[in-house]
Amino acid sequence: MFSYKSTISYIWPTVSKHKTAFWGLFILYAFRVGLAAIIVPLFYKKIVDVISGGGDNRELLAPALFHSIFYIALVSVAAWSFGRITQHVTVKFQSSVIQDLQDFSFRKLHGHSYTFFANNFSGALVNRSRKFVRAFESCHDMLMDNFWSSFVLLVSIFVVFLFEAKILAFIFLAMYLAYLFVLVVMARKKMEYDIAETKADSQVTAHIADTITNVIAIKSSSAFPRELKNFQKVITEEARLRLRAWLYGNKQNTIQAALSNGITIIAVIVSGFLWLQGKISPGLFVLIQSYTVTIGHQFWDLGRATTRFSKAMSDMKEMVDIFKELPDIEDVKNPEESRINEGVIEMKKVDFVYLNGTEVFKGFNLHIKSGEKIGLVGHSGSGKSTITKLLMRFLNINSGEILIDGQNITHITQDDLHNNISYISQEPILFHRSIKDNIAYSWPEAGEEQILEAAKLAHADEFIKSLPQGYSTLVGERGVKLSGGERQRVAIARAMLKPTPILILDEATSSLDSISESFIQDAFDKLMKGKTTIVIAHRLSTIQKMDRIVVLDKGKIVEEGTHKDLLQKEGGLYKSLWDHQTGGFLE
Repeated sequence: MFSYKSTISYIWPTVSKHKTAFWGLFILYAFRVGLAAIIVPLFYKKIVDVISGGGDNRELLAPALFHSIFYIALVSVAAWSFGRITQHVTVKFQSSVIQDLQDFSFRKLHGHSYTFFANNFSGALVNRSRKFVRAFESCHDMLMDNFWSSFVLLVSIFVVFLFEAKILAFIFLAMYLAYLFVLVVMARKKMEYDIAETKADSQVTAHIADTITNVIAIKSSSAFPRELKNFQKVITEEARLRLRAWLYGNKQNTIQAALSNGITIIAVIVSGFLWLQGKISPGLFVLIQSYTVTIGHQFWDLGRATTRFSKAMSDMKEMVDIFKELPDIEDVKNPEESRINEGVIEMKKVDFVYLNGTEVFKGFNLHIKSGEKIGLVGHSGSGKSTITKLLMRFLNINSGEILIDGQNITHITQDDLHNNISYISQEPILFHRSIKDNIAYSWPEAGEEQILEAAKLAHADEFIKSLPQGYSTLVGERGVKLSGGERQRVAIARAMLKPTPILILDEATSSLDSISESFIQDAFDKLMKGKTTIVIAHRLSTIQKMDRIVVLDKGKIVEEGTHKDLLQKEGGLYKSLWDHQTGGFLE
């Protein structure tokens, strides 16, 4: 259910930081509209009255005539000046607010957890964020140029009519209230259609982004015809909803135009009768026509602005829905100071169930000593990667506790936790920045020599130097300009640079060939020295030297020990996994 109040509540805190400019614009617009659209026509009324009542005695009329012309020029210059000031203040105000809203939107988005991003298309999130910011600019323009300006204009004209021709004032008021009623009723219905269209638009964006991200899979699977068919279904639905919204908008404009024209016709007829009865002067007759034409244009603009405002607010709603969604993982209000130093990890009676109802752990216990190197082994779904996600607080446990150096990880901030863990995932994602920036990302304070040393230890220096721009080479979106092994080595260099007591390797050598892996294993030996290390591997050869290997099956530890000890257990799961390897990989 859409709520203007709810949407505005997320914008107002940002706008209120610039409240002097915000409220000042209302005053500036009022002066500009009042001078140009109300005061200037009043002087033209005087000119018409002077000319029409003076007969042939033109010399006597000259002073009064030029007196009015002088004030028209003076007021016009004043209105122009207010217009230029208004434009300048508007530009500065909107620019500042848009910057703050972008910052706010970025913070709110990244405040969500790993699960949130796993369940949403990145393209759709980007689209929502951009539309939210652009919609504010449109809404503010319409608020000032259409709604506020119309209010000032219509109230001012009503006051002038009240003094000059009361019957017209009340006819005008009745027509205005009728117009406003129709406007509000139709705008609410239009909002429903706009929200549906906006959702469909986001689905199209998400679909395009998803296919671009997975373009290699599409081409290698000859799947373009299928993807095109799916895309055509999405855009067909969007077209249907868009057409429905646009047709209703046309209907809205037609009714509003009829009311606008009705006001103009009635005003002409009534003012004509009043002039025939001698109740109004020729100048007032001309003034009424001038105001009536202005009102007609204003009503037409107001109707169209309402349609556009409805669309802009529906664009905002999608992002506001994300703002309303509470992050499933939040820092405690009064976090403790991090005491992580040695890297002792304890998982005590941990229960964890995924949102889809899949139970992974029930009363799970695991103790890892400081500096101990353990390997996690098991079939897919046994809980290996879930352990690392729980340690990183990408997911929250349902019950139990996870301690590092005796401190519950939920009692410190997520940033403090992550600052003490170096993490290398199976598919390292790089930023579309230079290789140097990507390596230094884990520790921005690192110097040039430290970055080069980390790259050498990760055996990345060799291929980096062979690139035309060396460490300044841009790697492309998600690092697509580099091979899988090269991306992995950059990620390893990033982890080597970060001074932490805990290291997590989640299939960190899966993208490397055997020669590269032999170099990396040597680098890992240096990287693991003195660190508490958790290694997840399907390639069991990579964990033979671990101090302890933990074998998982269906969320339970079924075996643990050294590689040598586990191979001696006849009928053991680890020995079975080892015996079924092909070229070092699990079948």
